[in-house]
Amino acid sequence: MPFKQEDGTYKDGTTFENVYRIYEFDRKLRNLVFGIVEEIELMLRTQLSNYHSLKYGPLGYKDANNFNKKHNVERFEKHIKEAIKHNEKQFFVKHHIDKYNSEFPLWVVIELFSTGELSFFYSDMLRADKKYLSQKLFNTTDDIASSWLLCFTNIRNYCAHYSRLYYNKFGTIPATPKDYPYKLKDRIFDYILVLKFLYPDANKWNIQFLIGLDNLIKEYDEVIDLYHLGFPKNWKTLLEKKDNNSDIVNS
Repeated sequence: MPFKQEDGTYKDGTTFENVYRIYEFDRKLRNLVFGIVEEIELMLRTQLSNYHSLKYGPLGYKDANNFNKKHNVERFEKHIKEAIKHNEKQFFVKHHIDKYNSEFPLWVVIELFSTGELSFFYSDMLRADKKYLSQKLFNTTDDIASSWLLCFTNIRNYCAHYSRLYYNKFGTIPATPKDYPYKLKDRIFDYILVLKFLYPDANKWNIQFLIGLDNLIKEYDEVIDLYHLGFPKNWKTLLEKKDNNSDIVNS
């Protein structure tokens, strides 16, 4: 944490009140970010299941030919069976077990996928399908979209497990689009930037999330340091979302 010096002593001006204020800021930031994560996750479930089902049929996810060569059929089927068994008391699961002999169309079973499984589902799709979806949904390439979805899973897990966002590094560095004016790193700012790329509604992002983030930073301005969040000086400009990610330039 940023309160200690190299010799282990606390920096001048460090108080319990300031530490607690930073804890409050981190909690509110996590809640703000998690609200965006939930909306993106819902969009991914809808878009992936809709596209795949229309092209390959409601049970097309059971056919390995509808995925690329790295798709592990046995592991995929095992995860699905475990998810169904774990949720067998839920009404919609019980309904499909009893009435449809445990045949779950993709748009139903995808509700049981974890965020990580959603990311893997996209990564295992055929290249042509990934290229189409990455361009349509995020205005980028399939390789970059795969990187963003991996980071999306990472930040979702941090938020869900109440892990610290302030003064932290997340290990995985998101891919930077070609000719983008900022090189992404592995701090919370960069992960928020990824959420901006993935979020489907530019107007809602700018009016609700971005203003909410700005107000939160102003509220705790006297105790937080934007450097410890990885925020550059032009963070507001970078986080402003244009329609269909038109600020992203791709080859």
